[in-house]
Amino acid sequence: MMKELLKRYFDLRADKVPEEVTIANIKADASFRGATLWVLVFAIFVASLGLNVNSTAVIIGAMLISPLMGPIVGMGLAVGINDLGMLKSSAKNYAVATLASVLTATIFFLLSPYKEVQSELLARTSPTLYDVMIAFFGGAAGIVTIATGGKGNVIPGVAIATALMPPLCTAGYGIATGQWLFFLGAFYLFFINTVFISLSTYLGVRLMGFEQKQEGTIEHKRRTRNILMGIILLTMVPAAYLTLNLVRKSIFDQNVERFVGKELAWQGTKIISQEVQPKDKQLRVALIGRPVEAEKIAMAESRMADYHLGEYHLSVIQGSQPDSLMRLVGQLQLSKADYTETALQQNQLIRELEVALNRYESIASLSEQLRPELQVLYPHIQSLSLARTQEVRTDTTLTTPVVVAIVRTHPRSTLSDEQVRQLAAWLKARAVADSLRVVVE
Repeated sequence: MMKELLKRYFDLRADKVPEEVTIANIKADASFRGATLWVLVFAIFVASLGLNVNSTAVIIGAMLISPLMGPIVGMGLAVGINDLGMLKSSAKNYAVATLASVLTATIFFLLSPYKEVQSELLARTSPTLYDVMIAFFGGAAGIVTIATGGKGNVIPGVAIATALMPPLCTAGYGIATGQWLFFLGAFYLFFINTVFISLSTYLGVRLMGFEQKQEGTIEHKRRTRNILMGIILLTMVPAAYLTLNLVRKSIFDQNVERFVGKELAWQGTKIISQEVQPKDKQLRVALIGRPVEAEKIAMAESRMADYHLGEYHLSVIQGSQPDSLMRLVGQLQLSKADYTETALQQNQLIRELEVALNRYESIASLSEQLRPELQVLYPHIQSLSLARTQEVRTDTTLTTPVVVAIVRTHPRSTLSDEQVRQLAAWLKARAVADSLRVVVE
């Protein structure tokens, strides 16, 4: 009863499209010639730009454009149905696509003026066992969708989840910048995706009962299967090692945080920094506030084993005047706003003085600029001097800014009152002054 129920809900064979249709579609997608290869090159450029500017949206767009899934699924299908011709063709197209992708990314990053390492680039250089599982289950979803003629967002979702494009771009970045660890880490991630998408495709077609071609001997099939298992194991071992280190580091960091937060929470003190030194096996903590007795520090260190930190020693650094330091920190925080306001006022005063200085300098040079016009309009004038000053009146305490123009005429030449008024109006307009006085010598 249970077996029939499970078969009713999970049997994939009932939804299969004809095998020849599935094989033909995968063969078509596995070919990299003409337009498909150009689309791949453009997608690499888009992904490289996304990595360059650290844009997740652009990288996702490039993964949707990329046709890299085709030959990888083709290799898995070829092994699953024992089609040696299809395996060779898919492997050849896979090599062409990989080489074109890395070469395009290398050229882009060689030409790009911005070569700063971004977080999206760094994320493609440290593959773990989680990437193995993502590739496997993503590939499984892909082959099920292809074999059953499924529609919707499955294939685009698989392209995004398995992320074939960004590792190749990061590998190109590593070559362009001479950072070979980047290249090796990124290319290893791409290889993981390749192997486990192909593996899930192989298992999928076997579970769905695809008809196998009768090519090669039983011994040849056994050898092929052994080679496939060897590749899978060799691919998983480094990823498993990296994952184990990642998990260990995460657990260790959590233990350190728990120990510091619980055992070093002494009243009247504040932890300003903490640092783990693996080589010296030390946990160094810097404190300010009240002095902590040596007995308390020794007691806290004796409890480190409870947090799986038994091989580490606790080193506590305290200020020479802890209470004074604590008060100083408080005073600095309180005076920060006052200091900021004072700095703003000083900047405003400097700007006002700069404006005033520019005005005085502009008046001093204006008389030289007006010389050609004076010679034409007022030939009787021998010289002109302009200056800004303050007019102080005796009947009030107020001062008025005024521009003074000192005019000297040629010997035996004079200016009429009307000419003086016209000259004053002209100079006032040219000097952009609110008030101007003309003194004739």
